[in-house]
Amino acid sequence: MTTTHTSPTLAGDRLRTVLGHFATGVTIVTAHGCDGPVGMAANSFTSVSLDPPLILLCPGRNSSTWPAIRSVGRFCINIMGRENASVTQRFSQKGIDRFADVGWIDRPTGPALDSAMAWIECAVRDEHDAGDHTIVVADVLDVDASEVMDPLVFFRGKYGTFSDMHAE
Repeated sequence: MTTTHTSPTLAGDRLRTVLGHFATGVTIVTAHGCDGPVGMAANSFTSVSLDPPLILLCPGRNSSTWPAIRSVGRFCINIMGRENASVTQRFSQKGIDRFADVGWIDRPTGPALDSAMAWIECAVRDEHDAGDHTIVVADVLDVDASEVMDPLVFFRGKYGTFSDMHAE
């Protein structure tokens, strides 16, 4: 038996506040655009499958950067470490050169930022409309990681970090 649950209209700001209680990692998604490198900050990212290797990314439908990345079909997810709040804020701004003064190396799918703690190279597999976002499922082509560092975490609208806690 299927039950349909309905709820009163939920205000977006209330939902954002409550979902802000769920800590997320922070990524910068980059690609080689037609006019040079493009990139955007994203925290709606997760692993989907190990076999085959798939990830999920949810860019906003009003993003001006995602169409440029989508048109290439390949991108690099840069997982950001605790020292990268300012770089991440830069990639969330509009109307600026996001790559100015940001070191990176060329990878087949997009710029790999020097300051990232890990890189995941991807190719778009599927896209699905989902409200004000797009669900992007992507094939993982290659991965790499730098030295171990603490992650950059987004929680209740602010950047922070998580120090590894050792079990007793």
